[in-house]
Amino acid sequence: MSTSSKAGYHHGNLRETLLTTAMRMLEEGESFSLRAVARRAGVSPTAPYRHFADRDALESALAAEGLRDLKADLLKGGEPPRSVSDLAEFGNVYVNFALRRPALFRLMFGNECDDTNDDRVRAAAEVHELLGGVLGGIFPDADAPSLATAGWALVHGLACLHLDGKLATTSPDEVANRVRSSFDAIFSARASASK
Repeated sequence: MSTSSKAGYHHGNLRETLLTTAMRMLEEGESFSLRAVARRAGVSPTAPYRHFADRDALESALAAEGLRDLKADLLKGGEPPRSVSDLAEFGNVYVNFALRRPALFRLMFGNECDDTNDDRVRAAAEVHELLGGVLGGIFPDADAPSLATAGWALVHGLACLHLDGKLATTSPDEVANRVRSSFDAIFSARASASK
């Protein structure tokens, strides 16, 4: 039992302690079960079952946390994107999140959506609404939900191609330039086609 996990646990915040511990284990590449999380958190092996029915429930809670963290990263700039170049920077935030937190990103998107977990559903809906609102603001006459799906597919595809080693990630600048050039290529092609 680690001293740091004992020091972090106080009666009343068991769920938060378990999530923090599981997130650390996930991001450090340590495989985990509810028992392993309990052991590392310094609580009894049955304690996690007060908050999580099984490992899937814990993973859904971690995915919801990840979605909230992603949304917070996207909102860090303060101002919503107002142009295609701003939108490319928004895409860079998404790709950087994936590259900075690959295990969490894969957990968030690497398996079937758990639509029975209200917290996860709500967190995912907030990210989708944010993207839809941003695209609706930049392209007021467009079908914002369809455009949001296309934009998400673009940045998610770029993130996965980088994570899977299909695109080089030799420097953050190289990744950022690739995201920018992808946005420019798609949106300039659309503008050219409509002339």
